[in-house]
Parts: sequence; structure tokens; C-alpha cells
Amino acid sequence: MGSDPQTTRHWGLTPVSMNRLVAVLEVLLCSSVPTQLALAGALRVSGFPVFDSPGRLSLTFVLILSIGDTLLLATLMVLITRSHGQSVRELWVGRGPIKPEVIRGILLVPAVFLMVVVLLNVLRLVAPWLHNVEANPLEQLATTPGEAAIFGVVAIVAGGIREELQRAFLLRRFEMHLGGAMVGVVVLSVAFGLGHIVQGWDAALVTGALGAFWALIYLRRRSSIAPIISHSGFNSLEILRVAITGQ
Repeated sequence: MGSDPQTTRHWGLTPVSMNRLVAVLEVLLCSSVPTQLALAGALRVSGFPVFDSPGRLSLTFVLILSIGDTLLLATLMVLITRSHGQSVRELWVGRGPIKPEVIRGILLVPAVFLMVVVLLNVLRLVAPWLHNVEANPLEQLATTPGEAAIFGVVAIVAGGIREELQRAFLLRRFEMHLGGAMVGVVVLSVAFGLGHIVQGWDAALVTGALGAFWALIYLRRRSSIAPIISHSGFNSLEILRVAITGQ
């Protein structure tokens, strides 16, 4: 990613500083915060309620917001990546064959599920006060087979696909201009956990750990395929569990 020397002189910035500033702006733009706020505002203005009953999120609102944000973010990330003369395929698919990454992603699903079970139980044993949310508001969206199917689409598209493409894009910004890949792993994992704070502090900590795990898989493989499949598979199993058990 380059910068115009005339521009950097005008702003009093070195090329390195300008690249760092641009990377920060790209991270903020593609963090989901501005896009989701804009889309949520547009939905509310259009008459879509956030809640369909007291304390229960509207599945329609969540579906439209999640799919819309996925499409908007993917477009932004493609445009930004190409504007820097970089390859979108190399960023997300990698240079190697796809089939081994698919298999790896499938094999990681039970490992991720086991990791979550162990971490949650350890946290509830040593720090029970972190379990501060009894009823996960997102799980209430999947209490019937029909709702579970719709929410499954959200979990796969906006969770497994969007979040992993987003993670790869943002990690690349940190790797190139913002302190390195491991700084990106830490910052993005903390943000990923905080983004799930509505599910409780224990869930936020476990989610942050999952974010770090998938980030490290991406950095090792240089492909988003295995993290996408692993993440999507885990989300699908979680929705299936809620649909069956009701909790």
C-alpha cells in the first residue's frame, strides 16, 4: 500500500505514518461498527422493529441486518484490497489447493466444540460470577425448527463467512502497518469477545479465545477456508443444540 509523496508532505506525514493512518481508517471502516449502525438506522427508519416482543430480538431484523452487513463489508473489503493492487483470492483463499483446507476445517469442528465446552466449564468452576447472563438473547431466536433454520443462515453467512473474511482482512492491515500479526490477533480477539458481551462475560471470554484460535489458523495456513468451515460448523452445532434442548 503506497501513498502520494505530495499528499504526505502536505499533511506533514511520512509515507509510513500515512500508510499507518490509512490502515487505521480501513480497520475502523471494516470493523462492522459503522456499517451495522448505518444499516440498523436505515432499517428502523424503514419501520423494522428491533424487538418483536419485550426482551426478544426480532429475527427478521437480525436476518436483514446480518446479511446486509455481510454484503456491504465484503464489497468494501474487495474494493479496498484491489485499490492497493492486492489479490482478493490470495487474501482469502490462499495459494494452495482448496480441498485440504476444506478437510482441515471439517476436522477442526469437534476440536472447537470441545474447546468451548472445556473453557466454559472451567470458567464457571473458578469464576462463576462471570456467568452473568442466564438466557442468551441470541439463542432465543432459535427455539423452533423454523427459527433455527433461519438463524442457521445468519450464523453461517454473518458468523462463519463474514467474520472470517473480515478477520483475514483486518489481520493483514495489522501485519502490514499496525504493529504486526500478533498485535492484530490480540486486538481483534479482544474486540471479537467484546462484540459478544450481550451473551455474558464468560461467553465473551470464550468467544475471544475462539477468535484468537481462528486467527492463528489463518496466519498459519494463509487461507480463510478452514476457519470459515470450522466457524460455520461450530455455529451450526450450537443452533442445533439449542433447537433440540431449548437452552
